[in-house]
Amino acid sequence: MRCYLHAFLLCVVLTLCSLLYVFSQLASTLEDRDEGGVKEQGTAGRSGPDTGHFLRKKPGLTGREEDLDRERSGSAISEHRDEVSHLAMVACGPRLEETLTMLKSAVLFSKKPLHFYVFAEDNLHDSFRSALNSWPRRVLNKFKFTIYPITFPKDNANEWKKLFKPCASQRLFLPLILKEVDSLLYVDTDILFLRPVEDIWALLSQFNSSQLAAMAPEHEEPRTGWYNRFARHPYYGKTGINSGVMLMNMTRLRQTFLKNDMTAFELRWEEILMPLLQKYKLNITWGDQDLLNIIFHHNPESLYVFPCQWNYRPDHCIYGSNCQEAEQEGVFILHGNRGVYHDDKQPAFRAVYEAIQKYQFGENMEGSLLQPLEASLEATRHTYCGRASHLFTKCLKQSIMSVHRDITQSR
Repeated sequence: MRCYLHAFLLCVVLTLCSLLYVFSQLASTLEDRDEGGVKEQGTAGRSGPDTGHFLRKKPGLTGREEDLDRERSGSAISEHRDEVSHLAMVACGPRLEETLTMLKSAVLFSKKPLHFYVFAEDNLHDSFRSALNSWPRRVLNKFKFTIYPITFPKDNANEWKKLFKPCASQRLFLPLILKEVDSLLYVDTDILFLRPVEDIWALLSQFNSSQLAAMAPEHEEPRTGWYNRFARHPYYGKTGINSGVMLMNMTRLRQTFLKNDMTAFELRWEEILMPLLQKYKLNITWGDQDLLNIIFHHNPESLYVFPCQWNYRPDHCIYGSNCQEAEQEGVFILHGNRGVYHDDKQPAFRAVYEAIQKYQFGENMEGSLLQPLEASLEATRHTYCGRASHLFTKCLKQSIMSVHRDITQSR
């Protein structure tokens, strides 16, 4: 009996010690989270007309922010007529002209104010500032811009810089760098807006209480999918997601605890990135996009998936048209990945890029943009994407008509 009593007392002591250890570790973790954040290499250099206006908190937060959740629920976008759309991009290497063309497309069709967050190598800062400030005053009145240096955590900066393409993984750290920004639309530099930016921004109001980001599928057709055929790591859904157009509620990204396959504990965004890279760096091909696929594989409830017309790539037409939503309503955002704006592999994509690039602010958009583009696209009909090029101008025509109507009414 005495042996049983000793064993029982020993178990009680061990249990108490374990509980004390767990609570001490939890307290330490919480203290680190309160004090910490990513260690940044340098500070953001700000330039441009202003530092911008930042949004009120989005739905799904705690305390006072729950009241805003009730106020902003539903899709009554009309209540936020003056809401600023916050747009970020990362430019490294010979991406200056491509980025400026993307920004031009954003300004041309948007009716609500914009704030651009340009992350660029130091040698590009003056060129961006000079080019943007050279635009006509009435165009400058539509947006503000802020220029930032490329910034990675100090301890692993070189490893992040080398991931996939130079600077591509910068997008993973935007929630940690732009701490004052509540929500953000990130786009690759090879994006062209064919309808107002505020239209994709409005999708934020469609997030449910658990969703913190939105992206499009990587492929529509599993038979031609990359992730489902070749990936050596977890990925989202049936065919993965493409991160070239990524809409983020960054407040939620910073605050949400994410499930993972590295620890029994859920981790915050700033805590999950480096362990994820260390575990999968030998198995990933597309860098930061693969890491995002892994994160949302384990947290599918946190992702809002928007249709392919918001991120239309050559894969949607190179094997025949396979974006059903674009067939119905046209292409909303054109994504010329794999350098197709600058070679002859997909002349239909290049035609759209060159039409917007050559257009001069103030000219009649129908005569100086749409008509030359339609003529150029007609010459690409021998290609698969050329045969689907009517989808490129379907929404664009509506955007141009809307701008023309506003100009006419303001006279």
